[in-house]
Amino acid sequence: MAHPEFSTAKACVFDAYGTLFDVHSAVGRGGKALGDKAAAVSELWRLKQLEYTWLRAITGAHVDFWQVTGDALDYALETHGVSDAALRDRLMELYLTLDAYPEVPDTLSTLRDAGYQTAILSNGAPKMLQSAVDSAGLSDRLDQVLSVEEVGIFKPHDSIYQLAVDRLGVAAGEICFLSSNGWDAFSAARFGFKVAWINRFEKAEERIPEKPQAAISTLDELPPLLGV
Repeated sequence: MAHPEFSTAKACVFDAYGTLFDVHSAVGRGGKALGDKAAAVSELWRLKQLEYTWLRAITGAHVDFWQVTGDALDYALETHGVSDAALRDRLMELYLTLDAYPEVPDTLSTLRDAGYQTAILSNGAPKMLQSAVDSAGLSDRLDQVLSVEEVGIFKPHDSIYQLAVDRLGVAAGEICFLSSNGWDAFSAARFGFKVAWINRFEKAEERIPEKPQAAISTLDELPPLLGV
């Protein structure tokens, strides 16, 4: 059943990492040498990656997401006592071709067929995003791939969400925004997007202003939310 809050939506904008692409698939495919440390390394890699974006946004010490991703991996490997340059290089290479979640291609096609603009809005550097999109075969299912590098600061700064408004040519309230990252989803709702939080892992709600209009478990729940 369609959700009335999303009746004004003209565009569907997606976060990339954790939303369209499985951030743990790099270690899943290339981290065999980590043995029983694999899951912990992957979790810490992701945590530090996010922390570094927030710290750099606050301090104004911006570098692109590729640098942040490498710094975070170095921290995770050192923390777990892993010193293997070849493994490090392999994991970084695999981050360029992360697995898309299985429902992503069909969901994007359904939205495009229904007349919605579709776009990515991500912290990712342009080369990272394009590589992931191409690898997953999503290029013809997206109208735009928007990187924070156009603005020079990471989410959740308002200028990032404004980028989607400006580039897609629609009002904030006409954008249905999807993110699996609670902090991103809640911040986008505060900005004025109509937000469906993809709560893939049954996380608790964030304690920050505003709330998403809906919470779903996977992206294939989005078309019914829009009445498609």
